Amino acid sequence: MLNVHNLKVSFMGTDLFSGITFKLNKGDRIGLIGKNGAGKSTLLKVLSKDIESSGGTMAFDKDIRMGFLRQDIDFVQGRTILEEAYQAFEEIKQIEVELEDINRQLTTRTDYESDSYTELIQNLTDKQERYELLGGYNYQGDTEKILQGLGFQREDFDKLTDTFSGGWRMRIELAKLLLQNNDILLLDEPTNHLDIESIIWLENFLKNYAGAIVLVSHDKMFLDNVTNRTIEISLGQIYDYKKPYSQFLELREEIKEKQIQTQKNQQKEIEQTEKLIEKFRAKASKASMAQSLIKKLEKVERIEVDQDDNAVMNVRFAISKEPGKIIVEAENLAKSYGDKKVLENVDLLIERNSKIAFVGQNGQGKSTLAKMMVGEIPFKGHLKLGHNVEVGYFAQNQSEYLPPEKTVLEIMEDAATDTNRMRVRDMLGSFLFGGDAVDKKAKVLSGGERNRLALCKLLLQPFNVLIMDEPTNHLDIASKNVLKEALKNFNGTLILVSHDREFLQGLCTTVYGFKDREIKEYLGDIDYFLEQHKMESLREAEKRTVVKEEKSSTKKEEYQRSKEEEKELKKLNNKLSKIETEIADLETEIEKLDLELAQNYDEVSARPNFFEKYKAKKAKVDVLMEEWEKVEEQVSQFG
Repeated sequence: MLNVHNLKVSFMGTDLFSGITFKLNKGDRIGLIGKNGAGKSTLLKVLSKDIESSGGTMAFDKDIRMGFLRQDIDFVQGRTILEEAYQAFEEIKQIEVELEDINRQLTTRTDYESDSYTELIQNLTDKQERYELLGGYNYQGDTEKILQGLGFQREDFDKLTDTFSGGWRMRIELAKLLLQNNDILLLDEPTNHLDIESIIWLENFLKNYAGAIVLVSHDKMFLDNVTNRTIEISLGQIYDYKKPYSQFLELREEIKEKQIQTQKNQQKEIEQTEKLIEKFRAKASKASMAQSLIKKLEKVERIEVDQDDNAVMNVRFAISKEPGKIIVEAENLAKSYGDKKVLENVDLLIERNSKIAFVGQNGQGKSTLAKMMVGEIPFKGHLKLGHNVEVGYFAQNQSEYLPPEKTVLEIMEDAATDTNRMRVRDMLGSFLFGGDAVDKKAKVLSGGERNRLALCKLLLQPFNVLIMDEPTNHLDIASKNVLKEALKNFNGTLILVSHDREFLQGLCTTVYGFKDREIKEYLGDIDYFLEQHKMESLREAEKRTVVKEEKSSTKKEEYQRSKEEEKELKKLNNKLSKIETEIADLETEIEKLDLELAQNYDEVSARPNFFEKYKAKKAKVDVLMEEWEKVEEQVSQFG
């Protein structure tokens, strides 16, 4: 499929890597690994022809189709999720336009005996055959199946992509790639924005993928479950192993030991040669021999061994004081964003020293409940923290709150108290911010560095309950392991929101599964949850099959629906989506104002025209709700 020979990439005269040679065959699922800055993403960009190499060759088999999941994507505004996903089928969509034009001509023309009419009929037959060959009669069903596999609900399909976050847009881009039947897939951190269910679905999809895959990932379990080959970029060279990640680690240790021994033997030979040179230099009669040995020594290719990066964080979460037995007690909790209900009738009791994982699809309320516990957002129902409870909270986007123009040191000193201000530099050092690194501004830090700084800042405040929302985002495998070990040794109560199965293993003894506005408790670890969940999913799949069979009879009716009706329905759904977004935005603004009033009534209420603006927002919500009901009723008529 692809032959890479002597590939080289240089920046500013320095080689990032050189002499890269490997062959990519059908069925290869390669995990591309290496230290940060080794050139993994760069190699993917070279293979995809996004950037040019500095030397070497790439030879592709004829008509090879290649898809690349980029981290920076741009969407055309105004498209629904389905419309964007259908962009994967350019030729199919083009043929649909052409078939529509031919059918329109056939209904209006009457020159049945003419050559051009016969030609038109032949063209219709050719187009229909090509359409069928490309999977034109199946692509809509395939699209829906893959979108649902990646976490989208059927009711999301007609919503505009503009209303979704960057993470969800990345899922749409991934769906398009999976639908294109590419021969080669290049994936850069494909699990970054996926929940556990979607990751498992993607694993199963990729395991059965007919083509070749090259992927970069920091998810060890994902690498083990998907890949059958590992390529490591190290010291500008590559090491190719026909093994998945964990087996590669064992092999690499053996190879490294041999490399170290060979290096030692070579060093002995060099030292002996150098002694001879010094000895011969002292004698005029041996000067030519000394020169000969020097030349020989210069030609020796020194054996390099890639040393493990031993620079790791030193994280220790100390408990502040002993809290009461009950940590969190909640009754009848509910939370909505606009018309969308996220949580409903939730009862909760968390006891001291619990180790809990919040898991489930994105948008099911995991982060929302975490924010409710720390008082970040308003909600309905009752929630009470126990006696002496002190909460440490690490938000999913914690690093985004760092002031961009301030240095690492300034950020820490601003957050420090009188008791720990003297320890700030030591703390930063333990989080790998030593020397000049403390003078870096937050805006120039990498994602991993920002997360490390946010973690370090968290330790400035005392706590006995730790709530962490996706703490492993942007952390490399070594940093993840350090953080996991620190959390294992934490003697307080731990609540983790995470999609990283390997990270959760051995950390949590209870799992709360979030689905359809409800929370279900699983009294076991993440492996127990996945086992149980798989069984539940199977039962649900069986139910869905029956539904699908019932619906299949209506497909012809749906297909018969006029284009005008379809356009009208699409227009109404877009209008509905816009109204929902507007309501959600207004309700968020009102909630913020409510919170401000609760915290500082006198100051807030004294603002010019405050209550007039407040009432206007509430009135606007009422108007929009009425409009929403009317449009929803119009939409239901199409059902």
